[in-house]
Amino acid sequence: MNLSVSRNSVWLLLTCLVVVFQGTSTSAQSSKIDTDAIDTVVKKEMRDQKIVGLAIAIIGKGKVLYSKGYGFADLEEKTEVGTSTVFNWASNSKPVMAIAAMQLVESGDLDLDASVSDYVPNLPAEWKDITTRHLLCHQSGIPHYRNGKVVPSGTEFTPEEELDPMNTIHRFTKSPLLFTPGTKSEYSSYAYILLTAVVQAAGKKPIAQQLTERITEPLKMDSFQLDMPFADQPNWSKGYRIVNGKPVELADEPHAWKHGAGAYKSSIDDFAKFTIGMMKSRLVKSRTSSKMWKGQQLASEEKTVRGLGVTVSGKGDKLKVSHGGSQSEVTTRMVMYPKKRHGIVVLCNTDDINIGRVTTNVYKVLVAN
Repeated sequence: MNLSVSRNSVWLLLTCLVVVFQGTSTSAQSSKIDTDAIDTVVKKEMRDQKIVGLAIAIIGKGKVLYSKGYGFADLEEKTEVGTSTVFNWASNSKPVMAIAAMQLVESGDLDLDASVSDYVPNLPAEWKDITTRHLLCHQSGIPHYRNGKVVPSGTEFTPEEELDPMNTIHRFTKSPLLFTPGTKSEYSSYAYILLTAVVQAAGKKPIAQQLTERITEPLKMDSFQLDMPFADQPNWSKGYRIVNGKPVELADEPHAWKHGAGAYKSSIDDFAKFTIGMMKSRLVKSRTSSKMWKGQQLASEEKTVRGLGVTVSGKGDKLKVSHGGSQSEVTTRMVMYPKKRHGIVVLCNTDDINIGRVTTNVYKVLVAN
């Protein structure tokens, strides 16, 4: 697979075509939940936070009980958000890459505790002790965007060339580590770009092909795609930021170069399919899921809230597995309780808002009923 090709060719190669649906805000309702109360809570949060548009899906007993769009995907054109509206997942892309990595661990193609240098050549000598586990649970010491000095390799690549994660890592491979790998936990999106390169190398296929074959096709996630710069793609939501109390439209910013750190997008229904796939261990074995949903220890044996690709809290029936996402144009949230088989996912086209308030207040309604 040659990733240095035209955007339209890449679109076809990724096999992630958007399926065009008819209609706008729709819902799959269940008599067991108070949909009017949910609408009331969501609309109140949208008013209070001046959210332009969002889509939500509520999962119960391992299936979608309710999904609906609210507000506008395009404020100027008054295009309403529907369940087929496509939003970037932002950092909720990370659990996707975590699943892809753990699939390779199951097949014996990836060693969680081997040096990432075994898979990706020419990394700095200082990075030799970084393992895939460190990348997954944010213990690598590789800086995030603004928490340390980020130093590129000095080699430049075009956006098309950066569709190969082996090229994208040039953006940070001269960066000094923040700490010795395994001794601290500090969030890093650059670590997940490197993880994408590791998965591609270990899986011996282009990363797009691996995700298609092992994740999106099995779950029938037809709208899932890489965040490419297409101005006229169907169902795409514009992005907004609240400035002086008013929504301001943001310029389209393609995030394809981020790969598993924050480059994937889809409709709310496909986001829910992925969440259910994780919850029901449809993509990896249940014992692998259990390993992913366990807070990883530091070298000091101190336990953290970072699992493998997710944040975890509680245990037993109260085990909570979650991840958030925020970047230019979007804010996203995934929350699930695997033992109880329920959860909530939200995609929102307004950045820098408190999406956790939406999921928390919706949960309060669900518990009350």
